[in-house]
Amino acid sequence: MEQKRRTEVRRQSFLHGAFILIAAIIIEKIIGALFKIPLAWILTPVGMGYFTTAFSLYSPLFSLSTAGFPITISRLVSENYVRGRFRDIRQIHRVSIRIFLFLGLLSFSIMFFGARPYANYTSSHPENALAAIYALAPAAFFASMLSIYRGYYEGLRNMYPTAISEVIEALCKLLFGLTAAYVIVNSGLKEYAAGGTVYGIKMQSAEYAKMATLPYAAAGAIFGVTLGGFIAFIFLLIYHKKNGDGISDEMLRLSPRPMPRRATTARLVRTAIPIALGSLAVNMSTLVDSTFLQGRIGDVMASDPGVLLNMYKGVISESAIKMNLVPAFMYGCYGNAITLFMFVPAMTQAFGVSALPNVTEAWTEGNHKKIKRSIESVLRIVGMITVPAGAGLAVFAMPIASMMYENNGPEIIGKVLSVLGIAAIFSATSTPVNSMLQAIGRVDLPVKILAIGLAVKVVLNYTLVGIPEINVMGASYGTLACYVIIMVLALYKLCREAKVKINFVPIFLKPLLASALSIGPAYFLRQTAAQFISGKIATCAAILIAVALYIFFMLKFKALNRRDVQMLPHGEKIAKILEKHNWIS
Repeated sequence: MEQKRRTEVRRQSFLHGAFILIAAIIIEKIIGALFKIPLAWILTPVGMGYFTTAFSLYSPLFSLSTAGFPITISRLVSENYVRGRFRDIRQIHRVSIRIFLFLGLLSFSIMFFGARPYANYTSSHPENALAAIYALAPAAFFASMLSIYRGYYEGLRNMYPTAISEVIEALCKLLFGLTAAYVIVNSGLKEYAAGGTVYGIKMQSAEYAKMATLPYAAAGAIFGVTLGGFIAFIFLLIYHKKNGDGISDEMLRLSPRPMPRRATTARLVRTAIPIALGSLAVNMSTLVDSTFLQGRIGDVMASDPGVLLNMYKGVISESAIKMNLVPAFMYGCYGNAITLFMFVPAMTQAFGVSALPNVTEAWTEGNHKKIKRSIESVLRIVGMITVPAGAGLAVFAMPIASMMYENNGPEIIGKVLSVLGIAAIFSATSTPVNSMLQAIGRVDLPVKILAIGLAVKVVLNYTLVGIPEINVMGASYGTLACYVIIMVLALYKLCREAKVKINFVPIFLKPLLASALSIGPAYFLRQTAAQFISGKIATCAAILIAVALYIFFMLKFKALNRRDVQMLPHGEKIAKILEKHNWIS
């Protein structure tokens, strides 16, 4: 039975594992949309500003816990599995528990005790953001504990525990977070209707009354995230106790003695620190936005508010202007655009997580041919996803924003998203490329590349956002420049360090051409149809048409080869069907 379990773990190729994670991500994002879209309506852009401020502090800590150390565990577990050092694998698990307990408590402490100084620096109304930050602080601890088991099973090429736990997390966030936000806002409005007060304070109008509930509603929504992390951790704990890891007593008996515990700990920490820092790209980018965007918008409102207010006349609510909440409003709109932007990198993160054990194995074996094949397969699949997804977001930015965030600043969200859509292509591609750099032992390079990209973003954000005519769009341009630099440098370094030559033209040209042939006509049809039917229906129909056309053209272009398809679940059957129609090379 134990031997069988081991075999099942080994059967998950990187594409098989990636598609397990992608399936989970799709489910998670659908649940996330069911959470974020109604939440945007409940909280308005101002409340979303408080929500996003809390997440901007949490995200780097979350990334350290859910990317840096788990990737390290995955890499070391995979490496030891190839070498038959199963006792070392078990020891990695034991040592990681102690590390993550410390890391989780540290992350919680940073969020809890750093909440006030962070809010004071980033927010025009720091008191309003504090409740959300405090509610999110325990989630940093649970994220660390989740990572113990996610990284462990990913290294063993078993992606099911990670996938299931992520879906559980998303469901809890939806059920508890959305409910809490609605109840808090509704109870505040009921109090106002009954006596003209909210929390005992007299309010001028119903709009002012709702504004007073938003800090606590944002905290309630965020508490769903904390609760979801806790429940997902309990699931993984039970899963591990019930199913184990597939390492039999016989495998342990034949395994050499493990490294000393101190040496294992030192190696984990030494390897994890640069990986963790290198994994911070997306989250550090949002932290830069949080740090500078509200402050620089505040500077614009103090020095020359007329340009910005005229630009978005009728978009920014009068209550937000009167209560000096324009920076929070603008940041909330930017945060809603970032939510859509993040969908694309989340998809390709699955390929990075799944590819890492595969590339590590090839690197450990010294098999350069296998390394080249693995890199090409990852880039080919990533390109097939990122190019159409990013281009689609950019082209359909305004219709998507209007459909999802009606009456909540869709004009601002759409403008931001039109740039972030292009940035998503580069961001989503850089994630698995950095994972592969880490897999071949160059854990330091993503850190250095990230530092260059972020330096450019800091300069552009600070400079451009402070220009009244550019305002929030400056953060979008900074994000685009940041990820272009990161992706180009990461690809160059990967090919150089792995000593492989990759022909990027067929990898990215086919998805680009197929995207142009599908998205362009679909957008034209949408604009025409919107004159006769609902804009929302026209947008949904156009997106479906674009997807169908894209799949058709990619099959006609033979974008996939047989080896890629064979690594999918039931790959042989799929390959035979595609070969029958001459759709793969």
